[in-house]
Amino acid sequence: MSTRAPLLSVLVPLIAALESGLAGAQQRESATMQSSAPPAPSALMCDLLAKPAGSLIRSPRPRFSWVVNSREKDDVQTAYQIVLSARSADLDEDRGTLWDSGRVASSKSTAVEYQGPPLKSRTTYFWKVRTWDRQGHSSAYSAAQEFRTGTLAERHVTPRYRLVTTEVAPARMVRVGADKWFIDFGKAAFATVRLTLTGASDGQTVKVHLGEVPAGKNAINRTPGGSRRYRMVPLRLGQGTHTYTVAIPPDRRNTGPQAIKMPQYAGEVMPFRYCELEGCEGKLDASMVRQIAVHYPFDDDAARFECSSKVLNDIWDLCKYTMKATSFCGVYVDGDRERIPYEADAYINQLGHYCTDREFTLARHTHEYLITHPTWPTEWILYSVLIAWADYMHTGCDASLANYYTDLQAKTLCALAGEDGLISTRTGLVDGKVLASIHFKGKLKDIVDWPHGSLGGVKGQYGETDGYEFTDVNTVVNAFHYRTLVIMSRVAEVLGKAGDARRYADRAERVKQVFNAKLLDKTRGVYVDGVGTSHSSLHANMFPLAFGLVPAQHVGSVVEFIKSRGMVCSVGAAQWILEPLYRAGEGRHAMKLMTAPGDRSWPHMVYDVGTTITLEAWDDKYKPNQDWNHPWGAAPANIIPRRVMGVEPLQPGFAKMRIKPQPGDLEWAKLKLPTIKGPVFVELLQKPGASFKVAVTIPANTTARVYLPRLSDVIELDGKPTKAQAEGDFLFVDGVGSGGHVLEVRK
Repeated sequence: MSTRAPLLSVLVPLIAALESGLAGAQQRESATMQSSAPPAPSALMCDLLAKPAGSLIRSPRPRFSWVVNSREKDDVQTAYQIVLSARSADLDEDRGTLWDSGRVASSKSTAVEYQGPPLKSRTTYFWKVRTWDRQGHSSAYSAAQEFRTGTLAERHVTPRYRLVTTEVAPARMVRVGADKWFIDFGKAAFATVRLTLTGASDGQTVKVHLGEVPAGKNAINRTPGGSRRYRMVPLRLGQGTHTYTVAIPPDRRNTGPQAIKMPQYAGEVMPFRYCELEGCEGKLDASMVRQIAVHYPFDDDAARFECSSKVLNDIWDLCKYTMKATSFCGVYVDGDRERIPYEADAYINQLGHYCTDREFTLARHTHEYLITHPTWPTEWILYSVLIAWADYMHTGCDASLANYYTDLQAKTLCALAGEDGLISTRTGLVDGKVLASIHFKGKLKDIVDWPHGSLGGVKGQYGETDGYEFTDVNTVVNAFHYRTLVIMSRVAEVLGKAGDARRYADRAERVKQVFNAKLLDKTRGVYVDGVGTSHSSLHANMFPLAFGLVPAQHVGSVVEFIKSRGMVCSVGAAQWILEPLYRAGEGRHAMKLMTAPGDRSWPHMVYDVGTTITLEAWDDKYKPNQDWNHPWGAAPANIIPRRVMGVEPLQPGFAKMRIKPQPGDLEWAKLKLPTIKGPVFVELLQKPGASFKVAVTIPANTTARVYLPRLSDVIELDGKPTKAQAEGDFLFVDGVGSGGHVLEVRK
């Protein structure tokens, strides 16, 4: 991966076609196609499962989604028809013997609720769909999708897949002694190892050493320290040649009372990249050794990113792989140190997973688990509302919102508000009723960032909180509280609760006013850490900027303060220094932070540490007990698609999207992003400060608002000057429809 040629498969052909005068030929071809039927829908989902046949659907009214296909530009679905039967033979004849929706005039292609007679538990069903395009032409029916019900539940239940395994061959094998081998599988995985070995007699023992950290070139570090993993498992051989799957013994770390246990069918796993075999006297070659990696089903081809920066490419590969490797429990967990789901970790994991695979059930299940199994930090409770809204925006399905509406209301922590509307866990308002409403037993405590205390035991060095001074009324906590109020207003509106929507909106506005009156130092133009302190930290400023609290006249000073602090936060909080910088149009500075050298960076993880899954902390010295497999360190998995390439939903279920690239000084970049509506392709070429050209390919049945840097006041769309609107340092064209388009701006 040392060089990657800019083979701009979408951009170059589109530009060539436009510049060589083929527009007329394309129009003639389009006119011919209009008389033919559009392609059948594809990528069907039942309750967000793309392959539901191997799982159980628990909802009595499952929801169906599909991808609309079209040969036309700017095409939308104008109607659909779903047929469902208990026999596949009926669908072969296009007969929905249990449910035939008839032709429904609607553009809805995500989360369409079943409206037929009651389904039965433990029964197999089949469904398919056809659509009508904007010209009124009907497609053929899709291929049928099979699903099976479990015991149907009265309330909402998110289905899940079983875990799967991937066999990984050695990347390198070295004989290091007469009976000793060293094996490098290339990447760490939560796995076991399968070996084909020959025993001279029954009872011969081979010592199988597994670990994450190397000791030199051809050995495992057997005392890696902290939560880095090493263990030796003795393997007893039988006489003759046999294949063995090493059983990883459970231990205190992976069987604790709060830990997510591995399902029995998958067995126990541990994270390792390296294997040493000791006492292996017989023949051994690469075909006889496999790492058996366990993970949630993952489509490696669903997402792609590459650009002119090798460093950013390597960061993307690290973070994308982290999404796959850390899904080993079937729930988002904090890696291997505790194997516990945490809300802040889950949010970063959720966004990264959406950007690397067209998969939504793991994020939703984890969120719903955390609703009733919350963790102790105040802000983490508030995160649940953010996670719920991200789920809805990416899926277009409100089933989870509706089912957990009361819980989400409690998770705003409005019960902890004082007379001024700001919340606090230190003013005596946290009582048994409040704790019961959020399903928590224990003591809430503001966290801001983690870890607290000195870094690596060095006196005078703060933890990852940038010296944050905790007070009764905490700026970071109240920034999160404000954001939950804004979201709950929108959730209430989605669910038809107009009165609640108004109340949450009014409350949000009041909190914003009080927040800026009490926590913004207007003389310096920055936020303090809380009421009663004059100290200003990175965290007290990046969260208000991320959540839209900063008055316009103070955005510049807050941005400059954030830039002045650098990356003085944890790998998890790095999500929240990058988000507001991109929000403020500071993509160039954000890119420098993301790709910077030094030990507080992702390049340090890749090149200096050599990890293949993101770390829990920037380096062992910042958190001596850290693990080497923590998905909360993988923010670039979502920042690169959502911010560098700029693709995110503007309306639920990607009914409309924003494409706002901020590539810094990249010369070129290209992205394939999976969405519930189908893949989005974005490719760009730029000469910084001189020209910016982007090609987009947008799925049918959605539109985009596409932004380019404001190098002039004119955007060319498909070779023609087009009316554009200005927004800060950007121009945008709204309503760009499906198909391939090229937009360009020149100075």
